[in-house]
Amino acid sequence: MPDAGSIPRRAPTLAGFFSLGLFWGAWAAVLPSVQHATGLSKGALGVAMLFVSVGSIPVMFLLAPRAIDRFGARSVAVGCACFAVATLLPGLATSLPALVLSLAACGMATGLVDVSINANAGRIENATGRRLQPFAHGTYSVGVLVGAVGAGLSRSAGANREQILIVVSACIALTALLVSTDRARVPVERPGGLRFAPGLVLIGVVGAVAFVVEGGTESWSALFLERQLHARPAVSGLGPGVFAASMAFGRFFGQAAGRLSDRALLGGGAALAAVGCVIAALAPSAPVCLIGFALAGGGISLNAPIIFGFAGRRSDAAKAVATVTTLGYVGLLVGPPLVGGVAQATSLRVSFIVLAVVASAVVVAATRLRFDQDA
Repeated sequence: MPDAGSIPRRAPTLAGFFSLGLFWGAWAAVLPSVQHATGLSKGALGVAMLFVSVGSIPVMFLLAPRAIDRFGARSVAVGCACFAVATLLPGLATSLPALVLSLAACGMATGLVDVSINANAGRIENATGRRLQPFAHGTYSVGVLVGAVGAGLSRSAGANREQILIVVSACIALTALLVSTDRARVPVERPGGLRFAPGLVLIGVVGAVAFVVEGGTESWSALFLERQLHARPAVSGLGPGVFAASMAFGRFFGQAAGRLSDRALLGGGAALAAVGCVIAALAPSAPVCLIGFALAGGGISLNAPIIFGFAGRRSDAAKAVATVTTLGYVGLLVGPPLVGGVAQATSLRVSFIVLAVVASAVVVAATRLRFDQDA
């Protein structure tokens, strides 16, 4: 049994999950304003969003395991401090180059926070013998919900994207102070990059495919409602908000669903996500579209906690989490540009049909995965 000093505390770890979601929810809700301010097409906007993952992947590969080794549980605080600064930048962008650089900076900070909080959650699971990842990722989704709905309502009240992101940055800075009190010593192997075990990589790739659906839907739902269905900002902000609320519900359900296997939760959820994406794509009105987003969010909700939980329970947790997180971010890298590129060539409706096809591929792959190996 690990000593108490080597177990990260739940509250600071969950606060890190919430803060990460808070920004990305607000970002999705202000995306129509960002498009207007920069004058970008849907395709160019998708290319800019690609740089979130371009910035994050090197950090996950090179810096995050070393930060965990150096700072222990407080690596979350270091990441949140960097994230608070980075989140100010997208609100200032008025051109494609400026937006690319600001999103790359956000990606770098996101990479450090993401690996750190998942490594902490995995350590807590190992020490207690109980699931935490679904609840932790549900907390992330609650952050997305709060950020998206809050930003949508703020836009309706006349707030601009700069003001909204300043408030979000201040909240993340306060979180950095909170999580800095967690001084647990997290024993990890000396960092040396990623862990390319065949079973780990296979599960990470399937997770990455599912992340395409999550990233594409979360990032483009508000813009879909506003541009395709002519919804007002207060309604368009409900797109990522409803998606996140449904993800939170699904993850909290996963926390309690101890009798269901990871394979059943992942495959069944992906099937539900495919149905939700089709409903959203064909929706004649905003309420019907929101139902589709809710189904998609609930369906894809357990991908991240299952994949990260598998990595965090391994003996080489820091490298394993870095590996699957990096692979996952490849999916998030593909998702938004894929939606933007298809939308530029056809329409946003067709883009969501493509996401439904991607979710269906996860259903097939889930039947062939093994979640009990440490190879």
